[in-house]
Amino acid sequence: MVPVLKAPDLTRSAPRSPRVRLGGYVLLPRMLDKCRATLAKKNGEYSYNCPLDQYFLKFAGVNPVSLKKQVARGWGDGEILRWIEKNQRHRRSGQEIEAWSDFMNRRAPASIDQRERMNSYQKTAHAKREDITTWFDVLDLDDFAFFGGAA
Repeated sequence: MVPVLKAPDLTRSAPRSPRVRLGGYVLLPRMLDKCRATLAKKNGEYSYNCPLDQYFLKFAGVNPVSLKKQVARGWGDGEILRWIEKNQRHRRSGQEIEAWSDFMNRRAPASIDQRERMNSYQKTAHAKREDITTWFDVLDLDDFAFFGGAA
């Protein structure tokens, strides 16, 4: 029996916010959306295993090719999380996951070049706002503006 892959169409809507958590991990639900959409060839401008995804993959110790094979089985988020917990190279405590997720949620530009890049993203989205201070803020803004939202 061929698995049924329920994939979001990322040409019509954004993946989940990077802030959304699965198993305590930020980024993971967004990465799974991009992986499913990539498998269904509906990823649009989004890329699975991009540099942002690699923060999670390295922290958890998960091989992106192996993960993609599991996602291709049509498994839901809970099943994928159980597979990750069983197969990850780096066993992390709840406290470690929470600390990492909090750090990622607050992660801001660390250099002048990164700050300039963030400013460029804001200008592209026509966002004259002072509350965009973290990379997750930029992603949420970019996703919203890309699909027609007013920044």
